[in-house]
Amino acid sequence: MAKWLQSGRRRDVCFLLAAAADGELRGQQLKSRLESHYDDRIEPKAFYGSLSALVDAGFVEKRTAGLHDVYALTESGERRVRDHYAWVRNCVED
Repeated sequence: MAKWLQSGRRRDVCFLLAAAADGELRGQQLKSRLESHYDDRIEPKAFYGSLSALVDAGFVEKRTAGLHDVYALTESGERRVRDHYAWVRNCVED
């Protein structure tokens, strides 16, 4: 398993991006959705560190749209999300 999947936060960010209607979300949208899911506040430094690690690893791409940074999965990121989803589905079905 790739190291990025060993971090639940990174994995969850990728799943949120995969589920986004247009395939991308602003950083603050991602952070808010994670905080809502976890029912807890996430330190900005830790959150944006996770996003940067995903960008550096080539699983997420970042672009600037006006005042906001917008994030989307790369092909590699999409492949990893699908592989992980299949693995979880098989574990649950067995």
